[in-house]
Order: sequence, then structure tokens, then C-alpha cells
Amino acid sequence: MAIKNPFKRQLTMAPRLQRLSGLSLFAGLTRGELRIIDGMLHQRDYLDGEVVFDEGEEGQALYIILEGAIEIRRQLSEEGVVLSVLKGGAFFGDMALLDAAPRSAQARAASSCSLAVFFREDFLGLMDTHARIASKISLQIARQMGARVRQSAGERSPVRQQL
Repeated sequence: MAIKNPFKRQLTMAPRLQRLSGLSLFAGLTRGELRIIDGMLHQRDYLDGEVVFDEGEEGQALYIILEGAIEIRRQLSEEGVVLSVLKGGAFFGDMALLDAAPRSAQARAASSCSLAVFFREDFLGLMDTHARIASKISLQIARQMGARVRQSAGERSPVRQQL
């Protein structure tokens, strides 16, 4: 019969930390760094069709989809145009961590969803207190933005349009 050692550190992670560790935004963060980030995130729930933020609003936070789906929409017509639908694990509104420019699109719940919210002020504080963690997150944001630019450029290229 094996005896449990009460002094042995628990190796399992809390469910929310496990979920965060699997997100591209937090790639490369240690368990301790994830705990610091977890303490800064605020959870918000939205009903199907509810607006998370509107086009033209000042950006104040980055959002991470924990459950559900989000539509990113532009008011190019009276009805608006869906640019993309994001699902669990995706993040959006990332420019708001870097500046206070107006939102370039609307984010709306495509289903009931649960989001983790990372406010700019918390991120700026993280830069002062834990620069290494903030730089890891910034690198992931930059990679995501680069991927979006490449995808957008690929969609507009004449070769792509002919295919």
C-alpha cells in the first residue's frame, strides 16, 4: 500500500489555469506566470446577439473566448457584414492593449459565450511589475497580428482572386 506524501507539491492545475495554458496568447508562460495573469483576468458572460463592443468605441481591453463564439462585424451596409466568426481559444480586441484608438469593428456574441477580459490598465501594470510576462504576451499578440496581415494580403492578391 502506497503512502501519500502530504508535503509533495500538487502537480495538477486548476481547470481555468489548464484552459489558459492551452491558449496561443499565453504560449510559453510558466505555471506561476499563468497564475499572475489569471489574477488579472475578469470573466464576463454574454447572451446570443449581445454586443461586446461597438465599432468606433474606444478600445479598453482584449477578450479571450473561453466558451461560445463571437462575430466580428463591420457596418459596411445597413445590416453590417460579418468579417469572421471566432470560437473558443481565440482572442480579439488585442489592439486595445497597445493604444486607445477607436475599435475598427463590432464584436457580437454569435451564441451564448463566456469571455476572459484583460484590461489595458492591467496590462500596463504588468509591464511595470512583470516585464518578462508582458513581453511574452506582446510577442504572441504581434504574431497574431502578423498572421492576420498575411491572411488579408493573401486574400487580396490577384493570384488568389484568380483561383
